[in-house]
Amino acid sequence: MATGTDTYPVKFEVDYVDEHDRLTSFFRLLWGIPILVVLCLLASGEGAGIAGAVAVMIIFRQRYPRWWFNFSLEMTRFSTRVFAYLFLLTDKYPSTTDKQSVRLDIEYPDAEHGLNRWLPIVKWLLAIPHYVVLAFLIVGAILAAIFAWFSILFTGRYPKGLFDYVVGVMRWGNRVNAYAFLLATDKYPPFSLS
Repeated sequence: MATGTDTYPVKFEVDYVDEHDRLTSFFRLLWGIPILVVLCLLASGEGAGIAGAVAVMIIFRQRYPRWWFNFSLEMTRFSTRVFAYLFLLTDKYPSTTDKQSVRLDIEYPDAEHGLNRWLPIVKWLLAIPHYVVLAFLIVGAILAAIFAWFSILFTGRYPKGLFDYVVGVMRWGNRVNAYAFLLATDKYPPFSLS
């Protein structure tokens, strides 16, 4: 039987590996600085402008240009790879182009027939309950990553339960982002880590 999360138009997965590199994990925050700089330079000021332009296009023209969607999707994929790296989910340095072991897929919306033209005005407001829950979940994910960091240093392994939790939080966050800011779906995100 399919659940609401099975059919949601946002899919996110990270491959679990049994052994992590202890050295790269030890210096992860330091080695993450260059790619964080790249991410900040790419994302600075662009996100709000693109979301606003897409909202205007949906409201007045019922269009979502494919190239805007593709750009937003690739930026979201890249930022997701960066955060997966920082949260120690993968040892592979985040690629600016390759999916690697972090996979995020968002279905391209049919703006004319599949999206409500007036909903972009209030989607960010409707997502407030998710922001509140995600704030607590993100604190938990940070604590889980810190615990996993020590576990990796001593055992070389990321505890599977913590790994699944952090991936679940990122999945939830990507669903809310796709709904409220990428405007890729009108389907309200499930309150679920799965």
